Amino acid sequence: MKKIVLFACITMMLCQACKPKQEKQLENKQFNFVTSDHVSLPVKVSGKGDVCMFVPGGPGGGYLSFEQLGGNKLEGFLTMIYMDQRGSGSAQNARDYSMDRLLKDMDDVRAKLGVDKMYLMSHSFGGVIMVNYAKKYPQHVKGLILVNSALYFFSPDALAEQISYGYKLLGKDTVIKAKNPDSLFAGDMAVRAKLSKVHLGYKLLTDSIKTIGVFDKLDSLHPRTNDFAYKILAPVLDKTKKMTYPEYFKDYNTITPDINVPVLVITGTNDHAVGPNTYKLAKFPNQKVVKIDGGHLLYYENNSAFVDAVKNFIKDQSVN
Repeated sequence: MKKIVLFACITMMLCQACKPKQEKQLENKQFNFVTSDHVSLPVKVSGKGDVCMFVPGGPGGGYLSFEQLGGNKLEGFLTMIYMDQRGSGSAQNARDYSMDRLLKDMDDVRAKLGVDKMYLMSHSFGGVIMVNYAKKYPQHVKGLILVNSALYFFSPDALAEQISYGYKLLGKDTVIKAKNPDSLFAGDMAVRAKLSKVHLGYKLLTDSIKTIGVFDKLDSLHPRTNDFAYKILAPVLDKTKKMTYPEYFKDYNTITPDINVPVLVITGTNDHAVGPNTYKLAKFPNQKVVKIDGGHLLYYENNSAFVDAVKNFIKDQSVN
């Protein structure tokens, strides 16, 4: 009898050992995380379920607009980690804005919270940072969710599409002959200036001027720093300035075949901020693409479709 009981106990222990490790439910809280080089970053943990860290766009954007204008609807099934990057949102400015430093900040916050593996979700320019985290720290990545994200900042194809669309809004047909990235960037800045003069610049983000009003109102209530954006963009806008951080302008679609976690790509059919065809450049081995009608701010304007896409993706991973 004792042998039978002992055998049963051993069997139960082996079964428990074979079960996948369950992440503990994180405590919902807000705090300032101080980095190893003494930069204070605001962090908020909210929700329940699998852990997902949000990577804001911009460059220089904070998490607040995403969280308050629809991202918080994900908290019913995801534990969201919101975090402003150094020199962005309401975080402190810093001396070091290198890619490796930003990735370390993210990983240090993950470690501080005691998370082993997590999903990562990016919006817009945040895709550049997120995909590099997945490449550098694959052991801590459960899956990626790209929301209207770019993996190549100032992609020549995206710039050409933007110029063409801009002139279409101005009622002009144009043929883009330029291939040089600098020429395309100059052309893009020129058409943006013309759109601004006739108050149509918002059309690159959304078809609704009301949406811009909502975002502008939120930003006015929470002033943010733009130091990160300035430091990496200044040499692009002024060629007399030294390019300190060229890593942000590389084509990171090239590393997507090496990232083997499940990936959800959410793209807007009328997103002219990153381009409606930008998603086609990513070649993740295990990716699902969901197209949603709308522009660059789908998480707000078409929130139910956005939330459903993420929920279904997370549910599929729990079944597999």
